Amino acid sequence: MFFSQIIEYYTENEALIVSKWMPWTMIITGLSSFLMLTFIPAPYGRYSSKSWGILVPSKLAWFVQETPSFLVPLLYNRYMNPGYVFRGFGVSEVLLSCLLLHYFQRSFIFPFLIRGGKPTPLIPFGLAFVFCCYNGLMQGSSLLKYSSYSADWFGDIHFCVGIALFFIGMGINIHSDHILRNLRKPGETGYKIPKGGMFNYVSGANFFGECLEWTGWAIACWSLPAAAFAAFTWLNIGPRAVHHHRFYCEKFRDSYPKNRKAIIPFIL
Repeated sequence: MFFSQIIEYYTENEALIVSKWMPWTMIITGLSSFLMLTFIPAPYGRYSSKSWGILVPSKLAWFVQETPSFLVPLLYNRYMNPGYVFRGFGVSEVLLSCLLLHYFQRSFIFPFLIRGGKPTPLIPFGLAFVFCCYNGLMQGSSLLKYSSYSADWFGDIHFCVGIALFFIGMGINIHSDHILRNLRKPGETGYKIPKGGMFNYVSGANFFGECLEWTGWAIACWSLPAAAFAAFTWLNIGPRAVHHHRFYCEKFRDSYPKNRKAIIPFIL
């Protein structure tokens, strides 16, 4: 009964919820996360700890937690957006395709390329899963039901610059992950200094790539839901890049490049 009332309320107020409440909730949550993560590294990867719940194998965790961002927009459009009719790839479809392209790679390719990753505790795994469900619903409904782009938007400076930044960021992200996977030869253990690509400029090259990717996408969308996602990305993984930078500096000391920044080349 309670669940059906929630669905009914959401359906009646969906436009307001998607365009205002959900984005601002994400921004506020991102600010709260930033304050916490500035002092406490997110407990997965090299900072993984059993104190944050039972450990989930890394490949399984990444696959399960990222998949909703790919599936939820498609399921929403199939079951909750009956008025939608596909008439080719308009602006909304192209922008959503960019989102789906990223999460196809993160859900169905990236997890199975992981080499010996540390397991993820249940709490951060669960939070990531909830976030991907939430964001998938917000972005899918915003683009396919409540956006009103004209064909002229394809030639707008926001779209052109934003899409360019998106693909540059995606390329940096994927290339940086490739460098990290191949730091150690078979049988080797321990940490090494990543080199090449954007790692010549920042310690968190993969994080910088993802932040640039969603900043570009937000510019191309030019909407509050997309901007909220970009802001959350910076607020959530920005502190992780800083913690990684401190980790490398403390571990390698004088051997670590002095001019390398944490996440923004030449600045931070």
